[in-house]
Amino acid sequence: MSIHDVTFPNESDDYRKARDALLEKEMALRAQIEAVNEARRELPLGGALKEDYEFRRVSDDAAVHFSQLFAPGKDTLVLYSFMFAPDATQPCSACNAIADSFDGNAPHIQDRVNFFVVTKAPVAKMRAWTEGRGWRHVPILSSCYNYYNRDYHAETEEGFQMPILNVFVRRKGKIYHSYATELLYAPFDKGEPRHVDMMWPLWNVFDLTPEGRGVCWYP
Repeated sequence: MSIHDVTFPNESDDYRKARDALLEKEMALRAQIEAVNEARRELPLGGALKEDYEFRRVSDDAAVHFSQLFAPGKDTLVLYSFMFAPDATQPCSACNAIADSFDGNAPHIQDRVNFFVVTKAPVAKMRAWTEGRGWRHVPILSSCYNYYNRDYHAETEEGFQMPILNVFVRRKGKIYHSYATELLYAPFDKGEPRHVDMMWPLWNVFDLTPEGRGVCWYP
């Protein structure tokens, strides 16, 4: 007996049998994702913020401290680290694709939580890149003159930039680390660490196709 009564034109019995078997796995995956999400929400507080870092806003080169990134009534802060080294001519192509989607979604994300993209690139370089991409909504900060990237694992000891996402929370006036996409650093068998896949539509679309993600393709 089929799981539901939806079928598509001219599909075979073999297709429906295989599709129902796959649907069982998709349902189990959905339940597992929800269980992981719940466990993530139940994490205890992480460490207190190491220091009140001073960033530069890429939009106007104004100084802004970490503590000022929390808007009134919003006690969660999401920071995505965008790989663009100070001496690089262009950023990571994958980060660039992520920021393309962030630009459209930033107003919706910010309706619920505080959200910024952080880059090690200097303000002038990042502003020129932002204008060239036509980004209008995604808020970007330069960490060129602080140690945020190094402290929160968005940069290796050798200065290589890493695309980690960190979440911070404010509790009773103090700021704590809450979560990081540590799959970036966890062992994996092949391909990419997939640490930010859930928020990246590009790969999720390809995963639904017979061709999949491809082996060596990058945006």
